[in-house]
Amino acid sequence: MSKLFWAMLAFISRLPVPTRWSQGLDFEEYSRGIVTFPLIGMLLGAIGGLVFVALQSWCGIPLAALFCVLTLALLTGGFHLDGLADTCDGIFSARHRERMLEIMRDSRLGTHGGLALIFVLLAKVLVISELALRGTSMLAALAMACAAGRGVAVLLMYRHRYAREEGLGNVFIGKVTGRQTCVTLGLTAILAAILMPGMRGVAALVATLAAIFILGQLLKRTLGGQTGDTLGAAIELGELIFLLALL
Repeated sequence: MSKLFWAMLAFISRLPVPTRWSQGLDFEEYSRGIVTFPLIGMLLGAIGGLVFVALQSWCGIPLAALFCVLTLALLTGGFHLDGLADTCDGIFSARHRERMLEIMRDSRLGTHGGLALIFVLLAKVLVISELALRGTSMLAALAMACAAGRGVAVLLMYRHRYAREEGLGNVFIGKVTGRQTCVTLGLTAILAAILMPGMRGVAALVATLAAIFILGQLLKRTLGGQTGDTLGAAIELGELIFLLALL
């Protein structure tokens, strides 16, 4: 399990992970690593939370929130944000399925993708600022938001098909078992209960689960399945929805 954790950390983040820590693990085994996604999200969110806490008294809440969101983007190399932009470019092009998938493969940023990035990044800065003003523990909230975003993404993997012939998302989509899905969601719920005592965190997680499940069904109907881009979009939107639900 430790090899899977380090392999997944290197796969979905830009944190420096020595190759020897995941050595001997085949790429086909990565689907088992889905159970580590909530833990990896918690780690990344905690780093972002520490940045916010460190800067809050120095430059104020709005700028601390901005640098926190920037830190989260840098920690993943914009990996998930790129998926969000590509997904929106494809879906909102209003073309047929095959053309949508072609647009999503295009490395160029379109109008819809640009608008989606502006909206999501700005919304994160605003909601983090508002939560901080309301006295919420931002270290716990950000750690849990990132854990929730990655944990609920399993809903777009279990019993879904890959919309393309090949790609990075193919290692997870349709390959995750029911047991792995339950363990992932169960671990995410446990983290919510621990990091945010009371029902506030669990209630926000339930709202996130419902929203991402609906998103998955809509994407399945439109694209005929999921891709790595839609997983990235689900993670970014899951983080935002969780933070909004905390309000």
